[in-house]
Amino acid sequence: MDRAPGLSVRVKLTLSYAGFLMLAGALLLAAVWVFLLRHVPDRAMLINPDDKPTGGVFPVRSALLDVFAPRAAAVLAFLLVFGLLGGWILAGRMLAPLTGITGATRMATNGSLSHRIRLPGRKDEFRELADAFDAMLARLEAHVAEQQRFAANASHELRTPLAISKALLDVARTDPNHDAGALIDRLHAVNARAINLTEALLLLSRADQRSFTREPVDLSLLVEEATETLLPLAEKHGVTMKTSGDITPTIGSRALLLQLTTNLVHNAIVHNLTEQGTMWVNTGVRPRTVVLTVENTGEKLSPELMSTLTEPFQRGTERIHADHSGVGLGLAIVKTITHAHDGTLTLTPRSAGGIRITVELPVTTAHADR
Repeated sequence: MDRAPGLSVRVKLTLSYAGFLMLAGALLLAAVWVFLLRHVPDRAMLINPDDKPTGGVFPVRSALLDVFAPRAAAVLAFLLVFGLLGGWILAGRMLAPLTGITGATRMATNGSLSHRIRLPGRKDEFRELADAFDAMLARLEAHVAEQQRFAANASHELRTPLAISKALLDVARTDPNHDAGALIDRLHAVNARAINLTEALLLLSRADQRSFTREPVDLSLLVEEATETLLPLAEKHGVTMKTSGDITPTIGSRALLLQLTTNLVHNAIVHNLTEQGTMWVNTGVRPRTVVLTVENTGEKLSPELMSTLTEPFQRGTERIHADHSGVGLGLAIVKTITHAHDGTLTLTPRSAGGIRITVELPVTTAHADR
């Protein structure tokens, strides 16, 4: 936004300091003048007892004014010069931290997010501002790096099905005797995967922007719907599903929270033991939050791997494109939806193998007041 030029903050502070000093000096001189007027006449009458009161007081006041006024003017002139000079120096020292903050802001505007102010000294308003700005730069740098990694991974993931489709079409063109049915089936599978990946990316973007309508939602009902939908997949993988819990009222998007629940259940099924696996889904209510917990058996996970599972295109198992292997955005979508609903997501490895994932969301106001 274009603004009209004006006085700098340093000039304004200098004028404020000088003006305040002038006002204080004027008040002090006025107090001295009033004090003199109250005491000089009586003493003058004692020195000149033959004069009448009206003849002795006023000549003394006039003489006193002639002596006091020039000196008062000189004092005010000195205070003005001293106030301007001292105010300019003090304002410069007080505003010095803003120079570093302004420089860091300009560097960030030019694309450099690695610079930090690191303002020294004890905690004050400028130190709090600088620390807050450093924290903002750190978050922005991390966010930009995450977006760059996401864009690179998304490009790679989208390129893979396109490259496979091109290879299949090249084979079909060079080999007229190639089985057309098998080619169509493979192209259908590759195309379906590309569509699923695109829809997952759109869902991730929608949840991240929080562009959804909030309404009362019962997570326990969403758990029932998700487990019923994925029951055939669980039976195919030999996974036993166990659900329990109470009514869990919260506020949010039913579609997004259903996607969150479905992703968690799907993740617990496909990343389970190859034989006789088990998963548990539980909902509960706390004083201020509702909790959805999904737990499953499986391989033991290292802490290093646990910290990356919510990153886009990261998988707990090998990056294979097998049946229902997913596109690597399941837990990333869960994390984004959870944060968009002002909730928290916690991943904990089970000592016996597998993982426990807990989603905590705000409870409805009416339920919290009970």
